[in-house]
Amino acid sequence: MASQRRRAMLCILLGLGLSSLGSAIVNIALPSMSRSFASSGATTVWVVNAYQLSATVCLLPVASLAESLGLKRVYASSLAIFVLASLGCAFAPTLPMLVSARLIQGAGAAGISVAGIALVRAIYPQRMVSKGLALVALAVAIPGALGPTIAATILVVAKWPWLFLVNAPFGLAVPLFVAAAPPDVRVARPLDLTGIALSALAFGLFVAGIGTLGIGDGRIATGEIVVSFFCFSLFVRQQLQHPFPMLPFDLFRIPLFALSVWTSVCSYAAQILAYVSLPFLFETGMHLSAVETGLLVTPWPLMTAVTAPIAGRLTSRYPASVLCSIGLMFLSAGLLLMVFLPTTPSKWDVVWRLALCGIGFGLFQTPNNTAMMTAGPIGRSGAASGMNAAARYVGWSLGSALVSLIFGLGGDHGAVFCLAAGMAFALMGSATSSARRFR
Repeated sequence: MASQRRRAMLCILLGLGLSSLGSAIVNIALPSMSRSFASSGATTVWVVNAYQLSATVCLLPVASLAESLGLKRVYASSLAIFVLASLGCAFAPTLPMLVSARLIQGAGAAGISVAGIALVRAIYPQRMVSKGLALVALAVAIPGALGPTIAATILVVAKWPWLFLVNAPFGLAVPLFVAAAPPDVRVARPLDLTGIALSALAFGLFVAGIGTLGIGDGRIATGEIVVSFFCFSLFVRQQLQHPFPMLPFDLFRIPLFALSVWTSVCSYAAQILAYVSLPFLFETGMHLSAVETGLLVTPWPLMTAVTAPIAGRLTSRYPASVLCSIGLMFLSAGLLLMVFLPTTPSKWDVVWRLALCGIGFGLFQTPNNTAMMTAGPIGRSGAASGMNAAARYVGWSLGSALVSLIFGLGGDHGAVFCLAAGMAFALMGSATSSARRFR
């Protein structure tokens, strides 16, 4: 049983690592893509936005499918889709085709995130769940740490399409996972096509509207946001009347779970606001090379990888509310210090500030995920995992869309304004996490 768990866990971590690498490696290459397609920075950011948007839209439907079709089947299929879409990204001849391939890749990432995290709780006994989730945090953080360096190294010797080709060999892990994973537990439920359509319109129009507020006709973007709220209200009403809702209302009635979800949304919005804007700050504002940018961004995810397992051990001794609040205060302090970076900073000026951000994020991630995944009954692990991933991708989608908006309105100071916005989200997340102590 232990050996089977290790093999299954290895494949789960591999898929989660690939989805993390797919995001981290692209951020560094955005300036190169912008030059390759002769497009603006605000337009090229949609290579990131498309991935996050697609993943966000697909999360709730995938969580529903995972409970009806089985976690193992959904995970294996999603990993295969992700790898094939990576090939599509590598061979995309135009920016619109690249964005389209990233939409498909994001759908695969959604399945990997939902089914992968739910499988962790299925594989490990209750007393070891935090250990498994700490490994998940490492699987996400380590590729994030290596992503900038890998991207910088590849861009020195090859063009940006090779950033996507690195995923191709890992598609061979799909058969290995199918053989090693535990048997599926399925729940018979019909596919809610109406709910899927309403959730796609709600999330899709909201992110698209925010992302295009600073580009072109603002009335169209404002209309998209208004319609998104209308669609979301219809979605909630439809879900309340559905016998098998995609929105887990039973879990949201648990204060610990609901507050953990909002803490996660704020934290990941802060993270992506910084991750997407930093390459532009370093390459455009500080005139650094792609290699220097990759190395300079690395301290954040590297320190997250170092801190995550420590936070996993602390989770059994201290409340998640305390650990997450402290971590997010560190994150907000690091981002504030980046806002007030000297005009001609040394490398060390940047490194220690981003390292502080990484320590804070690592201290938040594992305790918050553990609180979210264990707040409800084990039979609702699929729904809890879906909302865990949904919170992450909603935060990323909101953050990346805000980057596009801020870049469109902020001009040359867009990157600094993004860091300030990230600090504000980190502070909101810290306040929300603190509220869990009184529930």
